[in-house]
Amino acid sequence: MASSNIPKIRGIFSNFHRISTSSPLKSSVGVGFIPLVNARRNLSLHEFHSMGILSSRGVTVPRFKVAATQEEAVQAAKEINGDVVVKAQILAGGRGKGTFDNGFKGGVRLAFSPEEAGEIASKMLGARLVTKQSGPEGRPCHHVMISQRLFTRREFYVAITMDRAFLGPVIVCSAQGGVNIEDVARENPSAIQKTPIDIHEGLTLAQARDVSEKLGFRGGALEEAAVVLHRLYHEVFLKSDATMVEINPLAEGTDGHVYCMDCKINFDSNAEFRQKPLFALKDDRQEDWRDVAAAKANLNYIGLDGEIGCLVNGAGLAMATMDIIKLHGGKPANFLDVGGGATSEQVKEAFKLITNDQKVHAILVNIFGGIMRCDVIAEVR
Repeated sequence: MASSNIPKIRGIFSNFHRISTSSPLKSSVGVGFIPLVNARRNLSLHEFHSMGILSSRGVTVPRFKVAATQEEAVQAAKEINGDVVVKAQILAGGRGKGTFDNGFKGGVRLAFSPEEAGEIASKMLGARLVTKQSGPEGRPCHHVMISQRLFTRREFYVAITMDRAFLGPVIVCSAQGGVNIEDVARENPSAIQKTPIDIHEGLTLAQARDVSEKLGFRGGALEEAAVVLHRLYHEVFLKSDATMVEINPLAEGTDGHVYCMDCKINFDSNAEFRQKPLFALKDDRQEDWRDVAAAKANLNYIGLDGEIGCLVNGAGLAMATMDIIKLHGGKPANFLDVGGGATSEQVKEAFKLITNDQKVHAILVNIFGGIMRCDVIAEVR
């Protein structure tokens, strides 16, 4: 333990003693086993996986192929036969305005020949793309999606998600698609429409047609858009146990047809037992190694940037521990709740997780015996 952290730790324990002996909650806390539900992480897939799901469920998307090498990108562009869009595949938004760690700018680029597509792919593959959503370290690009370039007349934003305000699923849409929807929400909130979906009846074709008409679709495109929305809800959102299906943009092409040009789908991790093929597509290389290790050990963990590691039981106590570390001038390196039923093996993995973090100089163990057996913690060697 770094000596500079010892006064901080002493101050932390002093505060906990004061809080525990004076708190009116003390007498209401019973001793015994209190099971805690482990936090669940929503699965997020690469764009090419999401587009593949849409295509398999009858939703129209541009033709596309996936490449992991420059040669594969050239061949993919030849097979598509025309102008293509080369898209870096990382699990973060804002790719178009991102910059790779090798200096190459833009994670979404147009190519007008197979050779150009290959050249662009060579600068993306193996590099890390930094976007406003990726964090300063960026995300590694192991694949590129080579997509058919389509010319569009109009572009829209459509998402299906769960909304507490409506106590169920809702369609969020805007006629201002193809741009950052967060900017639209901030600058022109009235441009975003929300339509609740009856959880029992589901999205009807009539309701889908009404949403499409409000967006601005007309004629044959109106009927096609309604079918797309209907399939997105029933065939994708429901059948895949999704928590969000986001299409940006949903476009009307110059040929009069409606296409899902870009797609992001998040899935409910609680449904993994019945969506095993989907969860097998998860790319752990896109995640923080600490989050991956914690998920494998079934631990509630969130990595932070501090120097004091925390091993606590109970989410509330964990948050209080982090707060008091901060109060005394320290910085927590993590949120880690081992819960009330952790085994000695899980606790061992928790310690490994903390000690393998190079930024950690000290570890604070704060266990409430009424929730977790202290002898299980002490068994760890």
